[in-house]
Amino acid sequence: MTPTQDPPNAGDAGRATRRELVLGALAAGFALAVRPVSATTIVTGSDGLVAGPVAIPAADGTRIAGYRARPQADPGRAPVVLVVPEIFGVHEHIRDVCRRLARRGYCAVAPELFARQGDVAALSDVAQIIAEVVSKVPDEQVLADLDATLAWAQAEHEGDVARAAVTGFCWGGRITWLYAAHRPALKAAVAWYGRLAGAPSALQPRHPLDVAATLTVPVLGLYGGQDAGIPLESVERMRAALAAGRSGSQIVVYPDAPHAFHADYRPSYREAAAKDGWERLLAWLGAHGAAPSG
Repeated sequence: MTPTQDPPNAGDAGRATRRELVLGALAAGFALAVRPVSATTIVTGSDGLVAGPVAIPAADGTRIAGYRARPQADPGRAPVVLVVPEIFGVHEHIRDVCRRLARRGYCAVAPELFARQGDVAALSDVAQIIAEVVSKVPDEQVLADLDATLAWAQAEHEGDVARAAVTGFCWGGRITWLYAAHRPALKAAVAWYGRLAGAPSALQPRHPLDVAATLTVPVLGLYGGQDAGIPLESVERMRAALAAGRSGSQIVVYPDAPHAFHADYRPSYREAAAKDGWERLLAWLGAHGAAPSG
């Protein structure tokens, strides 16, 4: 089910060290913890696109894996959209999301943000993924790697960073809110069912509720009314905090949708909510200065 992908940039491969190659490995197909995948899984082809793995220089001197998809025509002109993954990393679903965005005129890049802590795609148990890898990933590292991804896109003329946006799912939804606060030059952001509240810690000093009132980037939050892990009470608190600010951010709740309703490869997928959310994403980016040219 995995479309043919381009090889990594030749220059990247030539400069990579052994350690960098370890950090540069992407999952083959879908993450082990989500197999077998659902019959509803969407497969987006790469014809007419430049799509495949890339190596992104990070601020700490390492190179991290990433997946990039963009239109073949007019390189460097498509607005850049950072795609922040769920806890399963940059597996086939996230790569497909990148290709979907590329087909709508964007340069979509998904960096492998867990690379230093472990290979989440090779673990078969969700609890193990969280305990052994994801819980050890500092927010500061993630935000720096997203900054590095935009710097790479600009340096390699992959897309237009001046019209950059970010979207993310679940774990990546939380990061989307935080990155919008971290990088006010972004044009827009769309957070899919990202956790909003939590106790501060050394690795996670702030949560979306802590930054909501001071946001300047317009963020669209997409949430499920039946999400067992994100109480509607926290969603309403987030709405109130956003209303106290000036970002123009909004939250949409799909009353009958569970968590991960956009994940078409999982039983949680809800087609109507997923399709509506996707159209809202495209409209949100377009309305806030991140629309493709032409």
